[in-house]
Amino acid sequence: MTTAAEGELLTRVGPGTPMGRLMREYWVPAALSSELVADGPPTRLMLLGEKLIAFRDSHGRVGILDHRCPHRCASLFLGRNEGTGIRCAYHGWKFDVDGNCLEMPNVPPAKAFPDKVKAKAYPAVERNGLVWTYMGTREQAPPLPCFEAVMLPPEECNLFMVQRECNWLQALEGDIDTSHFSFLHMGGIDPAAADATNLGRYALLHRAPDYHVADTDWGTMYAAYRPAEPGTTYWRFAHFMFPFWTIPPDGEFTDHVIARAWVPIDDTHTMFVHVSWKKNTPGLRKLKDGTPIPGASIGQKFLPNGTGWFDRWRLAANAENDYLIDRDLQRTASYSGIDGIHLQDQAVTESMGGIIDHTWENLAVSDLMITRTRRRIIMAARAFAEGETPPGVDYPETYQGARGGDFVGPATIGWLQAYADELRASTNPTGVLKIAAE
Repeated sequence: MTTAAEGELLTRVGPGTPMGRLMREYWVPAALSSELVADGPPTRLMLLGEKLIAFRDSHGRVGILDHRCPHRCASLFLGRNEGTGIRCAYHGWKFDVDGNCLEMPNVPPAKAFPDKVKAKAYPAVERNGLVWTYMGTREQAPPLPCFEAVMLPPEECNLFMVQRECNWLQALEGDIDTSHFSFLHMGGIDPAAADATNLGRYALLHRAPDYHVADTDWGTMYAAYRPAEPGTTYWRFAHFMFPFWTIPPDGEFTDHVIARAWVPIDDTHTMFVHVSWKKNTPGLRKLKDGTPIPGASIGQKFLPNGTGWFDRWRLAANAENDYLIDRDLQRTASYSGIDGIHLQDQAVTESMGGIIDHTWENLAVSDLMITRTRRRIIMAARAFAEGETPPGVDYPETYQGARGGDFVGPATIGWLQAYADELRASTNPTGVLKIAAE
């Protein structure tokens, strides 16, 4: 059981908290590049409980600054983005993307001191459609992540964000909880009616899998396994990667290039960042007759982005309208009555409340990956507080050993051997890792 003290450590991410300090040592995906326009208005950006603004200057450079002007603490969100920086609307002080004070126009030139004033700014870089920021304490930021999904060029990548109204951990744990696939997403499907060519049908034939779990250099991994044809085993592998990434198992291992970040906005709001290869073989989505499985769509409709701290990438179906649940559909064809795999996950994780009280849980063997991952995170946060380097920070290539997905293999070999064999047979299907290494 996760104790109240452990739950507090795991879920609180603000400045000075153990989890907040750990996460700040990694590069954080902050926004889509498309959200920031040169000389356009700044965007309110909340990350790890800090109120920031993001803007793009006239040269295309991105700045991520504390929203408070260091002069009198007026919000720079109200400022003018002009030329080489953001100008505070209160007294005209201007700051570049690095936080340097460029001008103090309300102060006589002989008494100005721009070299002694600096706005709090975090390094920001762009790669393949994402803006990343480093909020840690190092003078020199660590290398950017280089696992396969985040190296994909925009034309080959599905990239989107979705805000969730709950703590980052409970949102993330949906991705490392494999048995819910056979219920929340596919519970209304008769296995005999499922697409017989898709491996996911085995998850419907045997809805209570057995598990292996292990710590890894990048975090944790699990294998859920079920019997397949005589002499074979159906495997579903997935990973947690520090500090808040997952690789889910829903797709064929050979080409399942995907990663998801569960970025804490604050303690009770999370930004879900999805990146995947467009050429991935999809998971189980169709019935035997070729028609879509009810409720198993991927598409989602968004509300217009607003300008508030929590007004980006919100879904039109949400808690206020009960996620548009269709009770008739729930009785007849869909286990949840909610249309959309991502939305189904969102509904159940948000239904737990802003931050779940973990002492209410009664965990089972099906939650082995949950308990193992929580323990791994807790130990890493405590070790970092004692001066140890967080896992994977300085060696991002470590993460390239993580691949999720499903496959059928011989029943005679162990799970780690099965994983190693399949990984070796399907390394770098996109080709981007070779390009990155050159």
